[in-house]
Amino acid sequence: MDAPEEILLDENALAAGHDYLEIGVFKISPDQSLLAFSIDTNGSEDYTLYIKDLKNGSLLPDEIPFTYYSVEWANDNRTIFYVIVDQAQRPYKIYRHTLGSDPRKDVLVYHETDQAYEADLEKTRSKEYLLIKLESETTSEVRYLKADSPTDSFKVILPRQHEVEYSVSHQGDKFLIVTNDQAKNFRLMEAPVQDPSKANWKEVIPGRDSVKIDSIDVFKNHLVVYERERGLKKIRIMNLTNKEDYYIDFPDPVYTFWPERNPDFNTSLLRFDYTSLITPRSVFDYNMDTRTRDLKKRDEVLGGYDPKLYQSERIFAKASDGVMIPISLVYKKGLVKDGDNPLYLDGYGAYGLSSEPVFSSNTISLLDRGFVYTIAHVRGGGEMGRYWYDDGKLLYKKNTFTDFITCAEHLISEKYTSKDKLVINGVSAGGLLIGAVTNMRPDLFRVVIAKVPFVDVINTMLDPSLPLTVIEYEEWGNPSEKTYYDYMRSYSPYDNVEAKNYPSLLITVGLNDPRVSYWEPAKWTAKLRANKTDKNLLLLKTKMESGHFGSTGRYDELKDIAFEYAFVFEILGIKK
Repeated sequence: MDAPEEILLDENALAAGHDYLEIGVFKISPDQSLLAFSIDTNGSEDYTLYIKDLKNGSLLPDEIPFTYYSVEWANDNRTIFYVIVDQAQRPYKIYRHTLGSDPRKDVLVYHETDQAYEADLEKTRSKEYLLIKLESETTSEVRYLKADSPTDSFKVILPRQHEVEYSVSHQGDKFLIVTNDQAKNFRLMEAPVQDPSKANWKEVIPGRDSVKIDSIDVFKNHLVVYERERGLKKIRIMNLTNKEDYYIDFPDPVYTFWPERNPDFNTSLLRFDYTSLITPRSVFDYNMDTRTRDLKKRDEVLGGYDPKLYQSERIFAKASDGVMIPISLVYKKGLVKDGDNPLYLDGYGAYGLSSEPVFSSNTISLLDRGFVYTIAHVRGGGEMGRYWYDDGKLLYKKNTFTDFITCAEHLISEKYTSKDKLVINGVSAGGLLIGAVTNMRPDLFRVVIAKVPFVDVINTMLDPSLPLTVIEYEEWGNPSEKTYYDYMRSYSPYDNVEAKNYPSLLITVGLNDPRVSYWEPAKWTAKLRANKTDKNLLLLKTKMESGHFGSTGRYDELKDIAFEYAFVFEILGIKK
């Protein structure tokens, strides 16, 4: 605790001479003497891996190009495992490298030949095992290796079975396995490390239709289970010594949290980040024995931010099939629901990922100008469990779009806003959502923000050489099959542009984006310009030095947000 502060990696120095810089991996060796890190300098997500000596600050001669987001150390402090990608940016090969050796002679330990699967690496919190995780959109397989024996061969826990997913943690003489096998919303199993084959699996927590198990954290004397129920995340603590079982309470009506790294296997402290639409990111250490929490840090908000001035809530909109769609809201207290408030509506709804209600000082800038900020938790996301995801993918994808329209209509009917003051925003697959609803109901929205939007669905999914295409057949469908082609054709934003009035649109893209190729938004923009019958503003902004995740650097990101807000304010006539 009294040791002087050290700078392990200076990103500002690394970024000198580059318009873009992103750190990929950051992994310290078990003896804390070496740092494995990787950098990308153009947004293409091609990372070069380096090893830094933390004692003298020098770089080792080991330099490995074209690595991905996954690197792990063996326990000998001399061996690292890393992942590389194929021409379609799919992580598919895992190599073993010994420090000081020629990377061109590294040992290939695994090659994933199925184009629907990606390869990843992980080390258990116990530090005893290295894991190879092989995953498609619906199926997974895990292989394990003692971290003390890096030259041994990885062994399979459960060979892949179609639509069976599982993840693995280690504790003592057993593996803990979270799986959807015979449990749509997942259940928790355990298996002996001597033989973790499926015949030896035993159920610890059964599956439940109303509660989804997202993941677990394993400690020596505690098991932490992260769950979702009715759209809200929950932390369940299971004390393995006294068998107590309880949930941690949270104060806000809508909130989210993320577990921190928690590297110490033997601790009774759980560190997590907590935030809500009105609570800045707050780091807590939670004592799992005494059930007390200690606030270690809360992000400072410049300008005298006072959370008591704002109100958050969660409401539900009823879809045409009777399903209740959650909406998270935040606004300044004293709001009058007279339909005259500008409203900013976010949406995503894909891959089973949840749109989390996080705090943003940028959002406060909107609230102080009278905006209501909202998130539509539409189907296709993971907010309400695995059923929610499955109801918004493949041949049910249109539920994502109609849910969003339902949420917009509900916010208008409840007089939070009106059509003339409604702004909608989506990123990537959320850009697909925004593009689709803009075609379906252009009269419902005043301003549309589409960031790196996936809008040319048919052409992209017909080209298996592009990154993500084959992997995502299980998300969108394969348009080589007529049923999927016809369905995708019916909602693809590019293919459904018509001669009619559209709202004002701001479309952004990164030239080096490997996930949504720059020509998709460019083609969509051109087709809109050629067909739309209105005189509303339509802008395409291309970042020439970035990729899918936008600008790097604190100030460049803020400039992008300022540009977006300026566009919105100009359309809505907001002068201050």
